Amino acid sequence: MADINALIAKLPDLDKSPAVKGARSSPGRLTGPPWKDAQAIYDAVLAEGAPAIVQIIKTLKEVDDGADFKARYLLHGLALYTGLGEKKREHETVVGAFISELAGDHPKAVKGFLIGELQAVGGKNAGDAVAKYLTDPQLFADAAGALLAIREGAAEHLRAALPGAPAGRCRCQIVQSLGILRDGASLAGLQAAAEDGDADTRIAARWALANIGDAGGVKAALKGADAKDWERIQGVKACLLLAEKLAAAGKKADAAEIYGYLESTRTDKSESYVRRIAADALHALK
Repeated sequence: MADINALIAKLPDLDKSPAVKGARSSPGRLTGPPWKDAQAIYDAVLAEGAPAIVQIIKTLKEVDDGADFKARYLLHGLALYTGLGEKKREHETVVGAFISELAGDHPKAVKGFLIGELQAVGGKNAGDAVAKYLTDPQLFADAAGALLAIREGAAEHLRAALPGAPAGRCRCQIVQSLGILRDGASLAGLQAAAEDGDADTRIAARWALANIGDAGGVKAALKGADAKDWERIQGVKACLLLAEKLAAAGKKADAAEIYGYLESTRTDKSESYVRRIAADALHALK
């Protein structure tokens, strides 16, 4: 096998960062080698197959303090280089190595880096591997972001992860992601999340139901509109979003239920603008 460490070392050092008076010093940035030099390094690594890629991954440090910037640059370059469409077999090798090492014995920070690379260039098989980390306390946000980028199979994975997701930020992230995907099959799970003990999760669930635009979200949206403080404001926003989507879909009666409720219940002066919006929208539905 080629000397992988020697190939990593061929990448240039960081550019010299100009000194700026009063500013925090920086070691500079990596512009990268000229394309012909980069291509030669990539091809040399790819000629050695998956073991070479795995060897590079094993050089990554737990703390990304810049010490392993060349290895990280090389791995990212390989992912993009083989993802151009002309190197399908090599691309499968790179992605396969990332997936195999994601399941390996690496620090969470290294796994996060690999998830980020799979987010950029992975397909459904990568999504299947990433989904295992949706409920991981440290990697759930990385995993959800990767699935949203990959798209294929994402809704199914997020939907399956929701019931067992840890309360708080993790569950909230999954709920929000399902809303972004407008996953109608998640209505029941999102309705339950709208009753969660965590306010941010409830807010995210109501928004997700509203963004899906199904009448099954009306009850949750109206309840959110009667909450207090910030949750109340977000509840009203969810109501208006859902009503707008329902009206656009021809479900005028469901939209009118929301607008009518807001018009009749926003009696305080501070919410008079909501009452006017609802009244105007009701008139437009006729």
